[in-house]
Amino acid sequence: MGKENPFTLTFGKEPNECVARHDSLDSIVNTFESAPPVSQAYLIEGIRGSGKTVLMTSIAKTLAKKKDWIVVDLNSTQDLLTDFAMRLVDASRSFSDIFKKGFSMSVAGFGFGLNGEAQTRDNVSIIEEILESLKKKNKKVLITIDEVMNGENMRHFASEFQICLRKDYSVFLLMTGLYENISAIQNDPALTFLLRTPKLNLEPLSLMQIAKQYQHVFDVDTETAKKFAKITKGYAFAFQAFGFLYFDYHDSLSLEKIILKFDEMLDDFVYKKIWEGLSAQDRNVVRAISDSKAKVSDVCKKLNMTSSTFSKYRERLLNRGLIMAKEHGYVELILPRFAEIASYYE
Repeated sequence: MGKENPFTLTFGKEPNECVARHDSLDSIVNTFESAPPVSQAYLIEGIRGSGKTVLMTSIAKTLAKKKDWIVVDLNSTQDLLTDFAMRLVDASRSFSDIFKKGFSMSVAGFGFGLNGEAQTRDNVSIIEEILESLKKKNKKVLITIDEVMNGENMRHFASEFQICLRKDYSVFLLMTGLYENISAIQNDPALTFLLRTPKLNLEPLSLMQIAKQYQHVFDVDTETAKKFAKITKGYAFAFQAFGFLYFDYHDSLSLEKIILKFDEMLDDFVYKKIWEGLSAQDRNVVRAISDSKAKVSDVCKKLNMTSSTFSKYRERLLNRGLIMAKEHGYVELILPRFAEIASYYE
């Protein structure tokens, strides 16, 4: 029986082989654990497949190991207040004397019983009663929400979260999302407190760390491992996808054919969806940049576009995490082989 593939294509799942973001993890954990906390909310922003969920999961696991923390994972597609009330009750059961004697909660999460008598309680009163009890025991609550979306559901939840902060409850919020969704939430007049919330924009993974991982797993020389790492350009999903394919096919397929499969996987899992979210002119800019570092003046010339007009699209693509501009007068696509794959799109 062959060795199990250590790489994964499942979004959000912590793979056996991964490149840790120690600085990012430590920064957020230290923010929440400082006394008093620098901030009780944090946003992780990044493009699809950039590793947002994996980082959030790592942070949640780190804090869950500490005796004074409770971690509550919420589903952004559910009623967040109801979900929070139910999960907070479940997560608090391991602590003695949190609930009044005879406390029980309905499956629906809308009420509870006390000493055998049914009583109607709304989610807010349940949440605040438990948080008050946890505060007395010096327990902190981390709420995680993956891939947040703006809307009434988020507004109601955020309003209650702000009330909890005003009441000095030890409750913390960690959310992940795409640029456009995080931006919509931060610019919502009802959610202005999130404008002051620290935000982490995920950058590409370290090519050195990727190369070392590949060298260890595939038992290849340093130069070959570096070559493989450069193919991924530090994109988290690409690191997993290329590793997954090379692990399964390096004995039977050439590197060129593995890269063809790699392109198909990037297209199916991520790029097609990203492409659909771009405007027609955004797409033209991406095609004009191509996969090598491009001079802004050359891109403008290709598109018959003024530099001032181009700067608007440049800013938008930078915010979305699709391009980088580390050198003045140049732009480069962040995603590996994006231009080649996008050349097949309409």
